Amino acid sequence: MSTVAEYYAEKNVLVSGGTGFVGKVLVQKLLQSCPEIGRVYLLMRPRRGIGAKCRLSRFISSKVFDNIRSRPHIFEKLHLIRGDLLLENLGISDEDAQLLRDDCHVVFHCAANVKFDAPLREAVDMNVVGSHRMLELAKSMKNLEVFVHLSTTYCRADLPVLEETLYPTKHDPLEVIRVTRWLDAETLQHLESKLISPQPTTYSYTKCLAESLVSQYEGCFPIAIARPSIVTASLREPFPGWVDNMNGPTGIIVGAGKGPPSKITPKLTCVKTLAIRFK
Repeated sequence: MSTVAEYYAEKNVLVSGGTGFVGKVLVQKLLQSCPEIGRVYLLMRPRRGIGAKCRLSRFISSKVFDNIRSRPHIFEKLHLIRGDLLLENLGISDEDAQLLRDDCHVVFHCAANVKFDAPLREAVDMNVVGSHRMLELAKSMKNLEVFVHLSTTYCRADLPVLEETLYPTKHDPLEVIRVTRWLDAETLQHLESKLISPQPTTYSYTKCLAESLVSQYEGCFPIAIARPSIVTASLREPFPGWVDNMNGPTGIIVGAGKGPPSKITPKLTCVKTLAIRFK
């Protein structure tokens, strides 16, 4: 057993954003490579008319889990926690909140609004306020060993080189939250470009704020910040070429394979092949 697998033996993990592309790969990797892991709690937004068991069943049916489907009991480690980063106290029930406080050892905060052109208030609500709520929950956990925050290489897109260090923000993240609460949408839109400068998008601006917010919890619990760059199809795991969205360069490549709308039919065979390689 690897040292990583040894560490996760009997550890209970909470993952936000587990239904996203990176989140699914993370959950799959934990289940595949850490067979002795305890429980994996998945923070998922409730959906009207769809029960928890149904949501979990749909999640498990993803092709990302095909290579571990021969071990059906491994999925018994997954436990759904009904919650939403956009709700006060994450919208988690008192029972589930207490369960996490008593039972969780590791938190992976992967959930985020990844739209580059999202309105500032929308981006702040998800990427900054949501992170704040996750941090407050983590602070209450009795056995927490590490809080892992998924950021981005583009948290300071204005810099030619990004070092492995924390960069100061020109605005305090909690002050930005307050400003986006009381300013009306029209005024906020008018000020947006000035507020986020020199960042090019609300995404990079709010991810930078989130890093600053996470750093304020230094001393409360161990913290790690991961900064992936452009996320595209997998190289090897869970299998070569796996992807479940059209974000970033994936959409460009698929679009290039299809060609302009008038030429889709002659290239149908090529399109099918390309789709198979990227699913």
